[in-house]
Amino acid sequence: MQGVNVVEHPLVQHKLTLLRDKTRSTKSFRELLSEIGALLCYEVTRDLPLTKVQVETPLATMMAPSLAGKKLVLAPVLRSGLVFAEGMLALIPAARVAHIGLYREPETFAAVEYFFKAPADIADRLVIVVDPMLATANTAVAAVDRLKERGAKDIRLVCLLCAPQGIDYFRSSHPDVAIWTAAIDDELNDHAYIVPGLGDAGDRAYGTK
Repeated sequence: MQGVNVVEHPLVQHKLTLLRDKTRSTKSFRELLSEIGALLCYEVTRDLPLTKVQVETPLATMMAPSLAGKKLVLAPVLRSGLVFAEGMLALIPAARVAHIGLYREPETFAAVEYFFKAPADIADRLVIVVDPMLATANTAVAAVDRLKERGAKDIRLVCLLCAPQGIDYFRSSHPDVAIWTAAIDDELNDHAYIVPGLGDAGDRAYGTK
């Protein structure tokens, strides 16, 4: 699919299989979700621009590569996006963090915002939206809508699982925002859960089933 990058690295796929297991403990689920977040972070940041800076090693002075420009922004969608983003922050601890509180209304599946906080200069930074489950895509679309209203121009979406319906809706709403994901599953059920999926990522991450 155009604009969709499926990360097929063996470690990502193995850890995703472990996450799908319904007997996985809350502790193990959180750890795996964070670990996959770190692995996907490598992929979504693969083309970050570099510049050369002078450093002194114990043996010589040299020009070495360093990230160029302002640090990026991670924008997790609460709740489960927080755990997913932890692994990314372990790799890029200097990143700024925007928090987007959205929940899915249980009858209509519409996204309802309850919190939003982002860096003032977000327009000058790459923003990575972190939303583990792209099911209907209502929350992901609402999150990107809100970020664009605040001025964000360079946005990418990282999710753990996608449904084809969610991809279609998201890409039609934001064709300029590419997606990175570990897998595209078969469909949505009547409750708008991804099938075969892994259940509710937030409930499983925080033990609130």
